[in-house]
Amino acid sequence: MFRRVLVANRGEIAQRIIRCCIDMGTECVAVYSKADENQVYIPFATRSICIGGPQSQDSYLNIDRIISAALATGCDAIHPGYGFLSENAEFARKCEEYGIKFIGPPADVIEKMGVKAVARDLMVANGVPVVPGSDGTVADAEEARAVADKIGYPVLIKASAGGGGRGMRRVNGPEEIEEMFGQARAEAISCFGNGDLYVEKLILNPKHVEFQILADEHGNIVHFGERDCSIQRKNQKMLEEAPCSQLTPELREEMGQVAIKAARAAGYISAGTIEFVMDANNNYYFIEMNTRIQVEHPITEMVYMVDLVREQIRIAEGLPLRFKQEDIKPHGHAIECRINAEDPAKGFAPNPGKITLLHLPSGNGCRVDSTLYDGYVVSPYYDSLIAKIIVWDDTRLGAIRKMRRCLEEMTIEGIETNQEFELFIMFHGKFLRGTYNTGFIEQCVNELLNLERRTSEIEAERAGNQVNA
Repeated sequence: MFRRVLVANRGEIAQRIIRCCIDMGTECVAVYSKADENQVYIPFATRSICIGGPQSQDSYLNIDRIISAALATGCDAIHPGYGFLSENAEFARKCEEYGIKFIGPPADVIEKMGVKAVARDLMVANGVPVVPGSDGTVADAEEARAVADKIGYPVLIKASAGGGGRGMRRVNGPEEIEEMFGQARAEAISCFGNGDLYVEKLILNPKHVEFQILADEHGNIVHFGERDCSIQRKNQKMLEEAPCSQLTPELREEMGQVAIKAARAAGYISAGTIEFVMDANNNYYFIEMNTRIQVEHPITEMVYMVDLVREQIRIAEGLPLRFKQEDIKPHGHAIECRINAEDPAKGFAPNPGKITLLHLPSGNGCRVDSTLYDGYVVSPYYDSLIAKIIVWDDTRLGAIRKMRRCLEEMTIEGIETNQEFELFIMFHGKFLRGTYNTGFIEQCVNELLNLERRTSEIEAERAGNQVNA
């Protein structure tokens, strides 16, 4: 076993990993920026060390400072969590150079799967279905136009090194190619330091379905079913559930085996996710592989009763998987709502600030991953995610009812959040039927916001009537 693990992240995922290390009897080191010195999990780590200022590039993205912190505190492994340096091949190589185990896949695999055009070519070569598009990257807008004319509009221009919806532009016709190509390239360079782009057919309003896999260094690979991640805003996931209500057992088995094939083709080791889009006719296509633990991993943990972070650490220690595919069975249904410090009425604009009153839900089948407390200051420097509410029940309807109760029970005052927006989704007909897709938020945002406004008006009228009475 590792003697001491440095957690190179912040917020709820850092707390999640620290708790796992403690449960495993492994010492852990928390790193933090000057903006995060009051994070609640810091005292529970074996050691803690400040690695720089509040800007990410001065702290959580600073490879040299994180490596120095690991060496100074005697760590033999680093867990990167998600985001920040979790899919940075240079960071993984630097860990290896200094004799520190990177808890994730090998650097060359991160590099290979992180360049989407390369990953796409690899999948094609191994018989994994991919969305029609360009053969590798395109040099300029003219080449992009030629590909789009061939495969048909609309298309997506996508950053080869991208993620999280950055460096991506929809193109509805040839007249938009030049402008959208320029925008995508500029954003890709700004976000990833890499302006390479490729073109892909836009599958209109698909289901976004991802498969969780675990792979060890002994050649064993298994999957833990799928997550439906179709409810998104600005190409960012907002709500996830497992399993996907649209998949039959036969289709689940087929897609799971394709996910394993994709991971094996990549030479993958660690926890990872194979992501697909699926059209209305259940045709599915590989879009990317996430070479890290996912934000939404808890719903898989609850449906399959597995600790994915623990298994990820065991794999990094060189241990073989404890599971055979035939032994892995789903049970019940789980839903995760991401609670973000953002204002849906203002285009989901971030809303940092101080929390003046907090009450988090609890009860049977409810899990909350969060570092919030009364007086917590939501920083403007980092992602707006502040909590994850996860529920489990025997049935999907039971899980929906439980999530409604949890969202109604939760109180966060002092800042705007998407809490009420998530609650409205829990009552929407498309969500209840499971027929929603990635166009759901765009199609329903005005409807949901109008409902929210009308609810506020009714509450104000009731309050006025009570005063008059």
